[in-house]
Amino acid sequence: MILPARFLSLLLCSLFLFSTAYASQQEELENLRRRIATMQREMDKTSESKSEAADSLRESERAISDSNRKLVLLAAQQNAADIKLGILQAQQQRLAANMAGQQILLGKLLYQQYLGGKQEYLKLLLNNQNPNQVVRDLQYYRYIARGRAAWLATLRNNLAALNTASKAALDQRAELASLRTEQAAQKRTLEKEQHARQQMLVKISKQLRRQRREINHLQHDENRLAQLVDRLTKMLAQPRSSSLFHNDNLPDNHFDGSPFDQLKGKLTLPVRGEVTNRFGALRPDSSVQWKGLFLKAPSGQVVKAIAAGQVVFADWLRGFGNLLIIDHGKGYMSLYGNNETLYKQVGDVLRGGDTIATVGNSGGNEDFGLYFELRRESKPLDPMKWMATK
Repeated sequence: MILPARFLSLLLCSLFLFSTAYASQQEELENLRRRIATMQREMDKTSESKSEAADSLRESERAISDSNRKLVLLAAQQNAADIKLGILQAQQQRLAANMAGQQILLGKLLYQQYLGGKQEYLKLLLNNQNPNQVVRDLQYYRYIARGRAAWLATLRNNLAALNTASKAALDQRAELASLRTEQAAQKRTLEKEQHARQQMLVKISKQLRRQRREINHLQHDENRLAQLVDRLTKMLAQPRSSSLFHNDNLPDNHFDGSPFDQLKGKLTLPVRGEVTNRFGALRPDSSVQWKGLFLKAPSGQVVKAIAAGQVVFADWLRGFGNLLIIDHGKGYMSLYGNNETLYKQVGDVLRGGDTIATVGNSGGNEDFGLYFELRRESKPLDPMKWMATK
């Protein structure tokens, strides 16, 4: 059939406008993504600044705590010094008063001794007493005088020591007061720094919240535009099959009894259906790689065990729905996810080809099918390398 020239012209014009709109939307999407990336980098820097401010604030709070502890210690030391000074001053006053009284008494005694000594000497001479006795009496008086002089010297030494101790106590008190003043000034400085850093932390937190809101809005815009671009892309693209491989076979027990590590290249996929992805490829709209295969199949179709083994897990798991895991020995395991029904339970011993589940879309999968993995000691293996048909 030959189309009219006018209709053909309109069709070409529509396709041109459609392609132009697609290119424009694609460019806008790229600009949005660049802007989001820039905002993300800025937010990372802001987060780093917040972390640094928090670290500085922590150091300030620690320093204030240390200053408070030192101030309490200095206050206790100053209080002890004040008590000690008071005791020393009271002792000094008592000792000074006693010494003054003793000095007066000593002066009187010496004067009386002086007078009495002269009279006794004259009496001894005039009365013709024994000279030896006179010498002994005079020597006795000398001993008394020396003893009193020594006592007086001791008093003076004690007073000098007391004065020295009092001066040391006063010096210590002055030093403690100076330290306390210095610590108080340091504490005030630290509290000012702490307040400034708290204000900075609040400012940075507000900035982070604003940036998060802005990135959130941009991401919503990006998602809407990405969906539009995706629809445009699908409309422009030629329709093609998403199937990489169609499996028509099912496992059996032919290899039961053989070690699993000898079955590479001999196994059969657990369900009939379309293999829609390659192992290690990126999942759609994600940076996560496929660690297994998704076999698209009708709901309710049977799922078979690929080889003999024992069930070690049979339960629902987020992202995998109803999941069953079979241990094949020597660290090898096979995983069957997104099932509608699990027919086996933990501990069940299986033969190759046993029916273990039915196909479903549990776990939030949009498509019906089976998610299948092979692992050895938790490391994913490419299932297609273990299959007899590729």
